[in-house]
Amino acid sequence: MIEKLLLIMPIIVSFFVAWFLLPYWIRKMKEVGIVWEDMNKVAKKDISGSGGVIVVLAFVLGVLGFVAYRIFYLNTSNNFLLEIFSLLTVILLLGWIGFIDDLMGWRKGGLSIRSRIILVFLASIPLVVINVGKSIVSIPFIGPVEFGLLYPLILIPLGIVGAATTFNFLAGFNGLEAGQGIILLLSMGLVAFFTGSSWLFIIALCMAAALIGFLYFNFYPTKLFPGDSLTYPVGGLIAIIAILGNFEKIAVFFFIPFIIETCLKIRGGLIRSSFGKPMEDGTLGLRYNKIYSLNHLTIYLMKKLEIKPTEKKAVLWIWMFQIIIIILGFIIFNRGIFG
Repeated sequence: MIEKLLLIMPIIVSFFVAWFLLPYWIRKMKEVGIVWEDMNKVAKKDISGSGGVIVVLAFVLGVLGFVAYRIFYLNTSNNFLLEIFSLLTVILLLGWIGFIDDLMGWRKGGLSIRSRIILVFLASIPLVVINVGKSIVSIPFIGPVEFGLLYPLILIPLGIVGAATTFNFLAGFNGLEAGQGIILLLSMGLVAFFTGSSWLFIIALCMAAALIGFLYFNFYPTKLFPGDSLTYPVGGLIAIIAILGNFEKIAVFFFIPFIIETCLKIRGGLIRSSFGKPMEDGTLGLRYNKIYSLNHLTIYLMKKLEIKPTEKKAVLWIWMFQIIIIILGFIIFNRGIFG
């Protein structure tokens, strides 16, 4: 009983640190002027930004609590300690990059695309230098391929860059990013647990718990925006869990909504926003004549089905789509997960 209680304490810590500190952060951001307009509302309001800073702090404290549990209670200080601290270093670096991007302002473009890619690539170095994961990767229609040194030097950074930057694409609606993060991390955690990496399960739950605490303030109508200080670390963590747990193929399948979003964003030259067009009756219309985001596609489908496309409904639809993809993933990769 004591062991189970101690094991869930890091998760509880992550939730309550986020939930307790975020009201103070909301007030402070308004005081210093780090606020952004809520673009999907007719009456534009300034909303506090960069809530991801507190989420990352809550996650780090939760994971450190897990490390303390392993060292002081289980006396297993050598097991996965290097991987855990390398993971934390990458997440902190991604949070810092995201916060810098937030401070530069999304309306002014923030960091350039090249700068983001280079900085996120550099942030992956702590995992590269300890050579995590397995260099043999199973590729569809080809089979297992041995990548050797190319795996830590190229594939690990590419995976983190891809996940961190594209997770940032599917955004713009109240609660969307946090909810997607919770769904994906819970699912990735379950895969890690069933494939023998229970320590990764706890780490995934720590971030999910912090995001749940954040979602309390971020869901419609939002009091706080996440910013890139949340999307970069959460996207990066999803990639890291897949790499450390050696189930990259499953993670890529779970990431299908973001792959679709990336394709739609590229269609718009990476300059079209994901926002809807706020209407006087509280619904959302299409901002453009074409579809440049899953957000736009959701609004379009609701209109076709004669359902009033509100921001809240659109978020729930996209979450449901993500859940369907994950259920399909568990069915398709059943042997790899439960076998």
